[in-house]
Amino acid sequence: MNYFKKHMFDKYSLDSTFGKAPLQESEPKDDPAAGISEDELFEFAEFDEKKSEIIAAPRYSYWKSVWKTFVSSKFTVAVSIFMILVVTFSFIYPTFFSDYDPMNPQYINDSTHRYLSPSLEHLFGTDDIGNEVFDVVWAGARNSLIVSLSATAINMVIGITIGAIWGFSKKMDKWMIEVYNIISNVPFLLLAMILSYILGNGFGPLIFTMTITDWIFVAYFIRTQVMIIRDREYNLASKCLGTRTWTMITKNILPYLISVIMTYISRQVPALVSYEVFLSYMGLGLGQQYASLGRAISQYTSYMRGYPHLFWIPVSILAIISISLYIVGQKLADAADPRTHR
Repeated sequence: MNYFKKHMFDKYSLDSTFGKAPLQESEPKDDPAAGISEDELFEFAEFDEKKSEIIAAPRYSYWKSVWKTFVSSKFTVAVSIFMILVVTFSFIYPTFFSDYDPMNPQYINDSTHRYLSPSLEHLFGTDDIGNEVFDVVWAGARNSLIVSLSATAINMVIGITIGAIWGFSKKMDKWMIEVYNIISNVPFLLLAMILSYILGNGFGPLIFTMTITDWIFVAYFIRTQVMIIRDREYNLASKCLGTRTWTMITKNILPYLISVIMTYISRQVPALVSYEVFLSYMGLGLGQQYASLGRAISQYTSYMRGYPHLFWIPVSILAIISISLYIVGQKLADAADPRTHR
């Protein structure tokens, strides 16, 4: 108590010396809690294990964020709707509303039905044997899409599976690199010609030709992406804890590569459409019994000056399909990147 009084006295003296007013004792105020028991002031909180695990942050759904980012652009939505309409029409019209048969032209002996210009009755005009170019183009577009989508699916399934294992396994990397070097140096056109003569023409042989070597490029791309992230801390921790290799690949690595894979698919589909058209243009694609954009362009090239609509209409449809698929694929790949999510 003496120590307290002494310091209070010294404080009072110092304040007086420097011109400050001495400390005034504050008047006691009414205590609002006066007369209330401790039981009334406090209450015990119940412990809930489930609530304790809830993080005070907004819920995040990856695929909902992808969808919101994708539809946030009006241009993307417009191109997507247009692409869906074009692709859907190319499958529905030749299947249910067209009687076009490449092996049985209906007006081959009717000279009045040849080389008609585009009109309301003949939307895309007619060709040299009286076929409706409208039917020829959309039947060819359907077959080109079937081939390209099937080849893309096969390439991606095989390529992603082998590429993920290839990038994670250092032992496998040694001999897979040699396989890649051998396959990548084989001329694709030469291989396509050999397989075309051996297997013949048709959907099966063409899809086999387009996938027999293309999967290795998908696998090499995935291998490179896996090698970038395989030695990160969380993967090393999972490996030390005894996590199986396949579980690490499917849980830790491939989900991280969704946007990269979508980007590759967006390039693969239009590229394979062009491959099919090119092979059919060279006579190595689908047989004469199947409609094909490539063969239609090849047949109509000679009429570019006299009847230009025969050439430019199939080329335009090919460009529309390829460009729309590429744009939508790129926008979907951008939306799949978590860094673009808000």
